[in-house]
Amino acid sequence: MFPTPPILASALSKISTPFRRSQLGLFHGKTKQYGNNVPHSKHKTRRTWLPNVHTKRLTSDALGRDVKVKLTTRALKSINKHGGVDNYLLRTKPDLLGIEGMRLRILVREQLDIKRAEDEALAQAEAKIQLEKEMKEAKQKRRAKVAHSRKSKEATLNIAGGYLGRGRRLLELMCHS
Repeated sequence: MFPTPPILASALSKISTPFRRSQLGLFHGKTKQYGNNVPHSKHKTRRTWLPNVHTKRLTSDALGRDVKVKLTTRALKSINKHGGVDNYLLRTKPDLLGIEGMRLRILVREQLDIKRAEDEALAQAEAKIQLEKEMKEAKQKRRAKVAHSRKSKEATLNIAGGYLGRGRRLLELMCHS
């Protein structure tokens, strides 16, 4: 299991529920039930029923590892319904999770926030690289356009110079102005 933070440890010591064990796992609100044994003689004697608790290793995508936790079959069905332990922890009401569930919820949220921040930083870096690439391509297009216009001017001057001879100087002056 994970080390328990001091805040949760102090809260754990103050629990006064009749079934304290339910705070140490994912019990989804299941607690100890009380009732009577009633034989044929109708002489009632008190008894209790405990929830169906299992120890399971659940794969957490956010944490990137398996989490070993005690849980009831009802909690296991709810985890399957939510599509995994991460979604179950994030979507379930705190009073159904208990202290262990809230501790796991905090760990999952922190990991998801870290991953979200990393993804945003990566997206910003990719956007910056894409912008630089686009600027470089635009600069190359401008240079090619300028070079093309120079070549067309030179071609025009060469053609005009061949026909007019002295008129070449006049064309050069007209093109540069």
